Amino acid sequence: MKELDAQGNPRSVVYWSSVFHSRPEAPYTYCEFIDLSIYPAMSLLLSSPPPRLTDEMQRILQLSKAYSIGDWYFYQHHTVIRIYGCELPPYKLPKYVPMKLFALKYFRQFGNADVLHFSGKGKKAQLKVRNQLGHFLYNKRDEGWQEADRMLGALGLQTSFLWTPYDPNHFISLRRVRYRLASYNHLRVPHIEKYANQPEWKEGTLEEEITQEERTLAALRSLQKFVDLELSSQVLPLPGTEGRSAASSSTGQQLAARINTQTSSKGKEK
Repeated sequence: MKELDAQGNPRSVVYWSSVFHSRPEAPYTYCEFIDLSIYPAMSLLLSSPPPRLTDEMQRILQLSKAYSIGDWYFYQHHTVIRIYGCELPPYKLPKYVPMKLFALKYFRQFGNADVLHFSGKGKKAQLKVRNQLGHFLYNKRDEGWQEADRMLGALGLQTSFLWTPYDPNHFISLRRVRYRLASYNHLRVPHIEKYANQPEWKEGTLEEEITQEERTLAALRSLQKFVDLELSSQVLPLPGTEGRSAASSSTGQQLAARINTQTSSKGKEK
C-alpha cells in the first residue's frame, strides 16, 4: 500500500509485510501468521471481511469460459491453486491468500507450464505470462518461475498432492495441437474437480488428510507457542508473584528441553 492516497495525502494506515521469515525457528507458520493475524486486522480495517481470493485473482485464473488458465480449490484450512499444464506439486496457501503469495504462485506455475510445453517453439506458441503482478516483475521466462519457486519454498509451505496431467478445460492441449505438438490429456479426478472454483468452502467438501509429519510438526509448534507465552509473561513480574514466576519459568524450561530433545531425535532419524 502506498504511503499517499490518490489525492496526495498521507494514509492513516500503511500495511507492509516482508515475504520472508526473519526467524525460521518461529513457532508460527507463515500461513498461521496470515490467517490468525493479518486477516483479522484487515477485517477490522475494511467494511467487510476480505474474500479468500480477491476478484482480481479470480479473473486472472478464470477470465471467461473461453480463456481460463487455472482453478482454485478451497479446503477447510488452506487454499490450493492449480494452473493448467503445470507439473509441479502446488503449495498449500493460507485460507486467505495475499497478493504477494498469489503472484509468486502464478509465476511459478504458469511459468513452468510455459517453459515445459512451449519453450523453443517460437514466440507465437508461448503463453502470455504477465510481466508484472503485485510488487513482482517477471523478466526471464526460463529462470523466473524457478526464482518464484525458491521464494515460496523459503516460507516453509507444505505441498499438496501432484496431479498431472492437469488440463480440465483443454487449454494447454488445444494450444499444443495448434502448434503441431502432441495433445495433453487431462487426468480426471471427478470427486475433487466438482469443487473447483467454488465461492467458499462448505462442510463435507474438501478436507485434505494431514500427514503424520505435519501432525508432529504441529504438536511441536504448539509446545513452542506455550513456551513462548510462558517466557513472555516473565518480563515484568509483579510484587509477590516471584514464586509463580519461578514455577512458570521451570515449566517453560522443561517444555523447551522436551522440544529440543524431540527435534534432535527427529534429526537423527532423518
